[in-house]
Amino acid sequence: MSAGRRLLAVADALPVTVLAVIAGAGSFTHIRDTADQHGQHGPMAWAVAVCIDLTCVMAARERQRDKQLGVTTGRLSWPTAVLAGGVGLSLAANLTQAQPTAWGRIVATVPPAAFLVAVSMIERRAARRPRPIAGEDGAAGVPSGRGRPSPVRDARDEAQDDGNEALLAAARRAAAGHQDQHGQPITRDALRARLGVSNQAASELLRQLRAGEGQPPGTSRAA
Repeated sequence: MSAGRRLLAVADALPVTVLAVIAGAGSFTHIRDTADQHGQHGPMAWAVAVCIDLTCVMAARERQRDKQLGVTTGRLSWPTAVLAGGVGLSLAANLTQAQPTAWGRIVATVPPAAFLVAVSMIERRAARRPRPIAGEDGAAGVPSGRGRPSPVRDARDEAQDDGNEALLAAARRAAAGHQDQHGQPITRDALRARLGVSNQAASELLRQLRAGEGQPPGTSRAA
């Protein structure tokens, strides 16, 4: 990636990242103060705040990973339930620390709401990325086992093998018809003209016909 594209990517991700960090810091402070007021003093108040905020971040990342990998989940998946519970606790702590006025409660809901907005923006971007197909060259995905071709390559190889078998069968028929009509083995040029293939393909087909199993009746290796 060029330096210009990296700069654009950073500039694009920076507002969402800053929003998530600030919103998390605001919720963290309110959760810590609420925990301290209800018996969790000192390091324990910080631990409660860290647990709730990191649980929200972890659940949000798990939802993004499911979208990127195309994992099918129900409307209320486990990461979604965890995220909803963490945001609910954060919202409750923010409202507890708010002034008992309408605007005080509205302002107190800004940090958790901003965090949800940041998560939704990140998930929209993750959903628009193309999903990697396992086995494609240069694409991420579940690697194939050692010595085992990927499912995509298997399908392509099978299609190619089917095409080769059909072409070889047509070459057998053309060689047999030429033998019956002219009383001599078919040549490369005659095979190329009948099948409409290149000189290289005609030579390869003729080699397979003369190899043994594909050799038409009446032909000889000397031909």
